[in-house]
Amino acid sequence: MTHRNGIRGTSDRCLHAEASGVLRQANGVEQDKDHQDCESEEAGHVAGERRRSAAGPGVVTAPDGGWGWVVLVATILVLALTLAFPSCVGIFYTDLQNEFHASNSETSWVPSIMTSVLHAGGPFCSVLVERLGCRATVMLGGVLSGLGMAASSFTQSIGQLYVTAGVITGLGFCFSFQPAVTILGHYFVRRRAFANAMSSTGTALGLCTLPFLGNYLHEELGWRGSFLVLGAVLLNCCVCGAVMRPLEPPVRRGQPLMNQGPPSPKEAPVRTDVGWARTMWSYVVASLSKHMAFDQFCNNRRYCVFAIGITWMMLGFVVPLIYLVPYATANDMEQGRAAMLLSILGIVNIVVRPPFGIIFSMPWFKGRHIYVFAAALLVNGFSNAVPCIGPSFNVLLVYVVIYGLSMSVVGSLMFTVLMDIVEMSRFPSSLGLLAIMESITLLIGPPLAGVLIDRTGHYFQVFFACSAVVASAAVFLMVSFCWLDKKDRKSSKQTQPSALPEPARPPAVDVAPDCQYRSVPTEGDKDNASANGADNISSV
Repeated sequence: MTHRNGIRGTSDRCLHAEASGVLRQANGVEQDKDHQDCESEEAGHVAGERRRSAAGPGVVTAPDGGWGWVVLVATILVLALTLAFPSCVGIFYTDLQNEFHASNSETSWVPSIMTSVLHAGGPFCSVLVERLGCRATVMLGGVLSGLGMAASSFTQSIGQLYVTAGVITGLGFCFSFQPAVTILGHYFVRRRAFANAMSSTGTALGLCTLPFLGNYLHEELGWRGSFLVLGAVLLNCCVCGAVMRPLEPPVRRGQPLMNQGPPSPKEAPVRTDVGWARTMWSYVVASLSKHMAFDQFCNNRRYCVFAIGITWMMLGFVVPLIYLVPYATANDMEQGRAAMLLSILGIVNIVVRPPFGIIFSMPWFKGRHIYVFAAALLVNGFSNAVPCIGPSFNVLLVYVVIYGLSMSVVGSLMFTVLMDIVEMSRFPSSLGLLAIMESITLLIGPPLAGVLIDRTGHYFQVFFACSAVVASAAVFLMVSFCWLDKKDRKSSKQTQPSALPEPARPPAVDVAPDCQYRSVPTEGDKDNASANGADNISSV
């Protein structure tokens, strides 16, 4: 209807130009010019309507700049305040143990619950984005995370800290960073790769600044005062969310009266005796199929392998970041120097991630992203054995540099590999299911490491265990994808007809129906992915 209204409005202007031309019969040249201008205007209007209808009703063209740069800066700040925060809780690890007389296993549940809720809250965040929009959801997340950390400063037991710092703050982080990355995709289409690469530096920026801030607050105010101030700092997510104004279609001046047809007949309400239980069940099933791609997990073997490998990897991927500062301080290193190690890790990520993003977008890496990802993951796993050499600052400095380099490659390629495996229209739901799966191992990883420390009394055995877990996940991914590629090449040779030669086709991939394997998504897929306002996004 909007399309017909726009064309009829344009046609009215053309008829007006014709009438003016008839009254000015002496100037026939101007009449022809008016006809040409109206025809070109109508053609441009039709083309614009077709572009908007292809992207979805009410969707405007992304500016790829302008106010989008402000949104990009706000997204970087949101990622710095949310994704990097759980890794900095290790600065207060010893104080929490002494305050609540808790073991390593009990204390490690605080950052574990925070990180797990941050990832597992994706489906709930998607519902809020659909109802409230990205701007309001980001601001709501800032309020929740700020209140959670402020309430944590008044807790009297470790169980209360699980709720305030773990559940409430973690849910606030989820509500802030996922809509921020989602709205960034609406503002950038042509420069989306650059915008995503720049926004990924937000996590590294947080790893650089938050340890210094946390260490300074810890020395001046103690852990309770530090949590209160950090809660106020997290309220800045509301400021960042306020500038993320939604893109709105241009306001139409009016609707011609001739387009107002008779009102459509109202359908009589359908009376059913099914009851509210079946209605709720159908709503739950529809929501699960929309936000979590179980069909991809069952039918797409590549996605199944990747999801299992990433879930196993997360069991030991973030644990070294939580126990790095306690390991250093337990071996008589100053708190300031121990916190500096996390900052150096963040600096390495800031410097390395943008160049790696540009390098891996080169044509030579097309189809090889998973192998580069698995190789970097293998290096990351082996690097966790470096702290076992000794707790000196120089040894740990070498460790954080190697860990930071490999972590940058893993973080840069994780979503790229997932886009290679699934169709872009199924990317949000596939990422949602992956986030739920990895949240389970993120939840149990740090407590298991705490149990190991309590039983052995040594931190270095945690790094050994993390090294084995991450390296085994890398080997699993590499071997599995090699086997799948070899099987696909065999099947493509067998299905190729021998009588009539045909041009070479890409190897068939075992994917779900209506899913094609490709390394670079098409523009149509990008538009479809951008139209989903409730993308579930996770980050490393």
